[in-house]
This record gives sequence, structure tokens and C-alpha cells, in this order.
Amino acid sequence: MTEGRSIVTLRRPRRIWAVGAVHGEVDRLSQLHATLAPRLAYGDRIVYLGNYLGVGPSIRETVAELLRFRRLFLSIPPYVDKTDFVLLRGAQEEMWQKLLQLQFSNRPAEDLAWMMDRGVAATLNSYAGKVEDGFANAESGAIALTAWTNRLRDAVRAASGHDAMMNDLKRAAISRAGGILFVNAGIDIEMPLSKQTDSFWWAGRSFSMIGEPYEGFRRIVRGYDPDHGGVVETDVTLTLDAGCGFGGPLAAFCLTPEGEILDRILA
Repeated sequence: MTEGRSIVTLRRPRRIWAVGAVHGEVDRLSQLHATLAPRLAYGDRIVYLGNYLGVGPSIRETVAELLRFRRLFLSIPPYVDKTDFVLLRGAQEEMWQKLLQLQFSNRPAEDLAWMMDRGVAATLNSYAGKVEDGFANAESGAIALTAWTNRLRDAVRAASGHDAMMNDLKRAAISRAGGILFVNAGIDIEMPLSKQTDSFWWAGRSFSMIGEPYEGFRRIVRGYDPDHGGVVETDVTLTLDAGCGFGGPLAAFCLTPEGEILDRILA
């Protein structure tokens, strides 16, 4: 991975607002943005921790709200650098990209079923896809699957800004050296940051075992807990999944670059 492309370092932040998993709950996201906007101060940065898609009822509307708030945020001087507003790739976004490449799978029907069981059906429906069509085309072969996934790509491209946003998602973000590492769900502490691949999405269940700083970071902050344990703070970690998409609120915490909690919003 190349820093600045897959892992981004924030531009001289004074404070960072970190936003937990949204899961297609646009009403909660809109409420959070309405509460957050008047609290923004000079030097603030925003990091969304992934899982905008999946599970909830309003996927397209959620992406549109993220794009709307990004335009608003970046239009207010001095928020002129796109790294001041960072969107991480989450497990839902990763699965969606894998679904759009389903024709390359050796077992497309099994992979599709696995993704549907984990919330991707909501994203598929939102972009005018049907689960039954996916399984039917999986049985028909790669040519039929390619035609189906191309139609889904076209639906995403037809929604202004959606495709560009999906292609610009980051794997992780850093506040500064020795500060905060922001991830979606987890990290493999046995591997250096430069070697992390899908651990950012699938190593979530070992996150609670992190008991000391990783690679000099004071704190690791994640936005999604696959075990739905709620907001949890330890000396070296912070989980901001309050259950949005699963009956709970959407959480955003304001942090110093070193990981101290300054403010919080539950919408």
C-alpha cells in the first residue's frame, strides 16, 4: 500500500471527528451532520470509519448525504484539502466491490450467498439489483454474470458522485506519527501496518485483545464491531459502533490527534 493512496495522513489536525458505521441509516446520518456542523472549529478534520452501505434501508440516500456534507465541509475555508474529509473503506464497501467482480469467482453462488447473509442485499436492492437475478446468473456462467455486474456498475455510475466516492475510499487514516490509527473494524497486530490487507475489515473479533500500543500509535479507533458490543474505550483502543443499522444510534467522537476524547455525538 502507498501512503496517501490507501493510508492517508491527516493535514495538521487540531481536532478529529471520527464517525462510526452508518449502515444505510440516512436519517441518523443527517441528524448527526446537523448536530456536528455548528460544532466544527478551525483545524477540525473528519474521518468516517466505513460501512456506509449494507443492512439499512437507504443506501443511495446515505451516499448522497455523505457527498452533500463533504461539499459543504470543503467549501468552508480553510477546509480546502480533500484529506481534511476522509472516508474509509469498510467491510460493506469491500463486499460490494467483490460482488461487482463476481464473474471472476470460482464459486459465485456461494460467495453471493455469503455476502447476502452479511447485509449486502440492502445495497444490491438500492442500486436496482435483485438477489434472485444474481443467483440465476451465477448458475448461467461468467458471461451472464458479467452482464449482470455491468448493469449494477451502470446503476452506481448513474448516481452522481457515487462511483467516484467508492473509488476514493481509503484503507486507514493516521492523525500523526505516534497519534491515532483509524480503521474500519480491526487490525492484525502481528503484522506491520505496511503489510495489512483485508485485516482492516475481517480482524474485528480480535480487536478487544489489543492491550498495548501498536507501532507507536497511542490509540487505534474503529467504527464497526462485528460482535455489536457498543461503544468501548480502553487505554489504547476506541470502538465507535453504537449499533447504527441494528437498532442503535450513530456515534461520532471528537478527538485530539493523540486520541484524547473531547466531545461526542449520538444521533
